[in-house]
Amino acid sequence: MSKCIILLGPPGAGKGTQAARLAEQLNIPAVSTGDIFRANVAERTELGQRAQRYMDAGEYVPDEVTNAMVADRLAQPDAAEGFLLDGYPRTGVQVAELDRMLTEAGKNLDAVVELTAGTDEVIARLLGRAAEQGRSDDTEDVIRRRMQVYAEQTAPLTSVYEERGLLVQVDGLGAVDEVTERILAALNPRLHHAPGHDAAGPRE
Repeated sequence: MSKCIILLGPPGAGKGTQAARLAEQLNIPAVSTGDIFRANVAERTELGQRAQRYMDAGEYVPDEVTNAMVADRLAQPDAAEGFLLDGYPRTGVQVAELDRMLTEAGKNLDAVVELTAGTDEVIARLLGRAAEQGRSDDTEDVIRRRMQVYAEQTAPLTSVYEERGLLVQVDGLGAVDEVTERILAALNPRLHHAPGHDAAGPRE
């Protein structure tokens, strides 16, 4: 049975680390939009060249380009038994497009995991990381702005998935192993449900 999961969380909540660990535990690929962009640009695919033009101009890559890249990635053989999406969807249009992709593939979303973390803790974590890596551009003001953008963009998505009964919120702070265990414990009942559930998730 396929396992289809979305991982959400603010900058600094440890999404990348957890995505890699969960993918290994669940034996499904972690699909990161950042990685997809970089791979398409590096391989100079048609989509990669289109995305590069927008990135070079400092503009957002349009939904249709992002959607096409994600659709191509999810059609790869290693995603046949499921996937963990990190960084997608980010907009309502992308939510609708992901629904369409899943319907075409005969798959359903099992869960949408949101890693939660207090703003002050995340800022402290990101400032510490910036200092370690010598990234002077990651100032507190910049980090706060990124957090604000995340909240504005993602709040509508979490409400959509909450209405479908798919949203699971997990505390993203603490030791990496502890957070992984929390996520797996939250996912366990959703990944071992009876077959035939609908795309809207289990009913109360």
